[in-house]
This record gives sequence, C-alpha cells and structure tokens, in this order.
Amino acid sequence: MCHDPLLPPAVARATEEYRRLLAEHGVTWGENPIFYVKSMATDAYLMGTDTFWDVCHAMVAARHPDLSPQERRTRLVRLDMDEIVRNVLDGRVRDNLAALRLTPGGHTLEALPQAVLDDRPLRTTLLLDSARDEKTTVTVDGETHEIAPRGARLVGITSASEVVADGRRVDLSALTRPAAAARLRLRAGFPCRWSVHGEHEQGWYPEGVPARRDYHVLPYFHGDDVVLDVPAEPLTVRVTRGMEYGVAQVEIAPAAGEETLVELTPERLYDAAARGWYGGDMHVHLNWAGDTVGLPEHAAAIQHGEDLHVLNLVAGNVSSPRVYDAEALEHWAGRDLPWSDATHLARIGVEYRNDLLGHLYAFGVSAPPSRFHTGFAGAADWPPNAAGCEELRGLGALLGYSHPFHAAATDADGPEVGLASGRNCTAREIVADAALGLVDSLDVLSQTTITGPAAIYRRLIGAGNRLAVTAGTDAMISFARRGNQSNPPGWARVYARVDGPLTAASFAEAVRRGRTFGTTGPWLELSAGGRGPGDTLDLSPGDRVPIVVRSIGPEVERLEIRTADGVLAEGPPGELTAELAVADPTYVVAVAVGGPHERSLTGEGVHAHTSPVYLDVAGRHVARPEDVRWCLDWLDGLEAMVRDLGVFDRPGQLDDHLALYERARRVYRSRLADA
Repeated sequence: MCHDPLLPPAVARATEEYRRLLAEHGVTWGENPIFYVKSMATDAYLMGTDTFWDVCHAMVAARHPDLSPQERRTRLVRLDMDEIVRNVLDGRVRDNLAALRLTPGGHTLEALPQAVLDDRPLRTTLLLDSARDEKTTVTVDGETHEIAPRGARLVGITSASEVVADGRRVDLSALTRPAAAARLRLRAGFPCRWSVHGEHEQGWYPEGVPARRDYHVLPYFHGDDVVLDVPAEPLTVRVTRGMEYGVAQVEIAPAAGEETLVELTPERLYDAAARGWYGGDMHVHLNWAGDTVGLPEHAAAIQHGEDLHVLNLVAGNVSSPRVYDAEALEHWAGRDLPWSDATHLARIGVEYRNDLLGHLYAFGVSAPPSRFHTGFAGAADWPPNAAGCEELRGLGALLGYSHPFHAAATDADGPEVGLASGRNCTAREIVADAALGLVDSLDVLSQTTITGPAAIYRRLIGAGNRLAVTAGTDAMISFARRGNQSNPPGWARVYARVDGPLTAASFAEAVRRGRTFGTTGPWLELSAGGRGPGDTLDLSPGDRVPIVVRSIGPEVERLEIRTADGVLAEGPPGELTAELAVADPTYVVAVAVGGPHERSLTGEGVHAHTSPVYLDVAGRHVARPEDVRWCLDWLDGLEAMVRDLGVFDRPGQLDDHLALYERARRVYRSRLADA
C-alpha cells in the first residue's frame, strides 16, 4: 500500500487499484474499447505528428469505398491501432519506438540509440512492420506474434529481450549505447518546470519522477534544487514557470563522476496576481487511465512549478461506469487540497459527461453528485445534462462546458458545424442550458480547436446569453506522454479578477460575473468606456465608447476588437484603440492571436479571448436577431440528432429532452420579440 501522508486510506486503496489496472491492462486500464480508448495505445508513439485522423479516415475509405462518410465513421473503432501507428509514422522511428522491418528479403532493426548509465535494461516498444505478402511470425521473449500480410504489431520489449525472426535472434544492440555517468543539480530559487535532454532529444529526469513529454515532445519535470543523473556529454537545460515567465536555456557538458550545479532563472513577463488576477485551469484529471498513476504529490509539484493559481482536478469516468478519483472527491469535497496556499488553490471537482450532449466541468462542489455521467456502456442518454447542471449548482458549483467544439469554425458558419459528426463530446446542449441560465461559462480555450469555440461563443453571447470565457486543458496527470493532454496543467488558463484574497468562493464569483479572459500565454486587457470584462455600460443611442486593448507576450502577432457585428478594429500587439458609436445593444471583446510559438503548448497557435463588456442601450440587452435565429436553428438540429442517435430505455425519456428544448426556444423567441 502507498503510505504517502497526502493519501487518506480510501484514496490510497483507489491508487493501488489504479496500479493494478495499469499492470493488467496497460494504458487503457481495461476501459470499454470505444475508439478514443483504443487510440490511447497509439498516442505515446504519435506525438509531434498531425496526420492521425487523415490516416484513419483514409484507411476506412480504402477498405469501404462505397460507404457514406457517416457510415465510415462508425468503422473507425474497428481499425488496427498498430497499423495506424505504422502508417502515420511512415518509416520514422522514435525515441520510444524501434522498428523491426520485415521485408521479402529478410529483416532489419531501426532505432534511435538511447544512452544508458548502468546495466539496467532499457524498456521500449518494438514495431513489427511487415512488407511481406504472407503471414509472418516473430517470437519475443518466448511469445509468438503473428503479423498479417502487410500488417504491423506493437510489442513491449527491453534491451535484454530475446527477439527471433526468420529463425534467428535479432541483434538489439542498436537500441542502446553506454555513457559515462555525471550528476546535475538544478536551482532556480523557486519551483519551476525543467527540461534536460541530449542526443535524439533523449530526456533525463530525477529518480522516481514520471518521464513526461509536452506537446512539443520536450521532456519536463518540476521542482527546485533537484538532482538527477545524466550522461557526461553535451546536454541542453531549459527552465520556465508557466505562462507568466519566459524561457532560460543553457548548453552544458557535465564532467564524468562529478556533480555540476546549474543555476538558471526564467524572466518574469507579467505578474497577474499583483494586479488582482488569478489564473486557473478548470479541467484537469489526476487519473483518467494512462501510462502512469497520478498522485496528489504530482499535482502539487506541477501546480507550484507552473505557478498555476487555481487547479480544478475533476473526478470523471472514461467509457465505463468507473469514476476515477471519486474517493478523492468524497474525502476532499468542499475543502482546499493540502498543498494550497495564499496564491495556489487546488480543489477536487467533477467532470459530468455525456458523449452526445457534451461534458461539463464543476468547480467548488460541496459534496459528490448523485450522478457523474449518462449514456455510457449502453446506458440511456437520460436525464438531459440540465438535470446534472441543476444538481451541481445545488452543490455550489461553478459550472461550464468543457472542450466544447472540435471542428474549426468561423463566425459565418451555421449550426451544422457542431451537429454534423455524430456521437462525441461536443457541447450540443449548451445552447439550451445557456438560455435557461444553467451554466456559467464556456471553455473557449481547450485541448481541441480554439477558433471553433471562440466563434460559437460569440454567437451565444450575441444571442443574449451571459457566459464567461473560461479555459480547461483536459490535461491528464496520469498520462506522461499523450500530446497536449500530457502537457502540464495550466498551459491554457482562465484569468479572473478577484476581489480580496484568493479563495474558491472568490474565484468562482469572479468567473460568474464574467470578469475573465482565457489565454494560451499572452496577457490581455480590455477597457470599454473605462469598464472591464463582465461589466455593463448603460448607454443611449449615439453615445460614443472609447475602447483600449493591451497585450503582453512575445507570441502575440495581432490584436482585435470585436462587437456583435464583427471586427471593429485590428492591429499589431501592444496596444489597440478604437471608438464605437453605439446604436443598438452590443458587446465588446478583445482577441489576441499569433502563430505557433514555443510558449504556446498547442499546435493551433496563440490565442487569448476576453469575456465581454456589455453595452446596453435604452435598457435593452444585446440579442442580435441573426444570432438568436442561429441558436433556434441549433435547437432544431439538436432535436433531430437526439431523436436519431439518442439511447432511451423507458417511455418519457425523449420527452424530457424535447421539453428542455422547447423551454429554451421560448426564451430565444422572447428575445426576438424584444429586439
């Protein structure tokens, strides 16, 4: 059993169960093998690639050319994940994946040799890649693996494994190279994120620390005054501390048998807390299957090393009824986690999930809810998410939709942008729940596309829904290597302007009031008529409103000022000003964008987006007819989708959904009447 003092007995028992699941089932922990669970097995090998879905859809299309796109999507779950890895990599080998190429004329081993400091075997994975037109067998440590014609198989090995192909043992010496040992001591003066890597980007870590990789496939760990064993050869040492800091880097060549001290401190770019703003990540999993088991001590080290002010660790299921970290929620609900301090607050929250209607984060709950999910493992898509919202609200939760939309979108796209792709975790019910005041926010910034949620967010607020911008990365501490979900929590953040000391209640209240902006790194300020995000200006027709937007951050390339009618002004970073002559009710938001940048741990580039300053005119709120009709069309499409794809096991369950949509329609129609 684990005896970590941060682990209460029930949490310790759950942790041991997670270790058992990992040992027995690997990265999926035995979850029901729906497609995104099956894809977990590929994620560690495909980081830094961007062709996964293209390859998947091409494989299905080649095998089923006569099927419709919708029918092809249902075949994705049947794909061979090992073949996907082979096809996506297209001949490349990785630091954690060697390849045994089985050709008609024989076989060859390809690998990036990894430095080893002692006699312990190196653990890695071998891709058995056949270019033969007949079945082939390969034996690994006494187990025979049959490879289909032109097929592939992933097999775990060590550098001491016995691999037999074509009747003879394969020489595995190319997997490793011996290196003399040295030692580094890293010191910044406060907890930071460190990266130490050498040839072939091989990462080095302190003893016992998970070997984490970020979206850029850069190794990292957290702490200060940390010691680690490394090879006595040229190395790169980098240090940073979340988005409020820059990066410091040094190249070193430590001497064999000696300890080398590296003192390196990242430059601070801005200090949000000194301005009364605190940055949070509303959607982080401690455990959600994975290649390691997440512990509270890991979360504590990451939160302080990233200087992340607010961390919401959500309990949630994957594809079965099991709710990971439910025991932690039961123990700590309504209380700060033990490592919290005056500027770092951590809570256990909830991810409420349905893969047809959308997923919600809940922050600040006083107790576990009676239900965490619907629609999984054959269960009914009932009740509507609205029922979960009402219960979580009753438990004191700040509530919003997470990773809401996955397709790139523009402000001109119709509702089909969120309704066309069948069952997934798109936030489809938000159009109803927002109209009925059941949710507080939308994660405009998440691990999926940012442009799509931003465009749909502006539709929602343009239709009269007062929602705050939030950010939730869906980072997973139990995954050390999984694209942007093995990024450190807080790589995207919602900053909220808090009155007084930072507490769960003060942060939640600031978000509810819309005093927020979301960002992948840049600092972004908005002032309209001297007021900031979440505020309302009461105006008369013809009033003129001065608007000022300011940014900090080397990654920003362009600033925008937007109203309900579109882009009012745009210009280079730093400061942008405009003046708006008000005729009808509207809103003002600020946006900062830029291309890919090392400070932005996502492939889509840099993005920051404020919540609105609302401009009421003659007592009327913004309710742009075009946006209201867009929401009504969305509800019509959602009703059709739920009728078609919803799973129900009792009479009346569908009717509950339809009644919810009709309530929302009445709200939108009343706004049209008042416009």
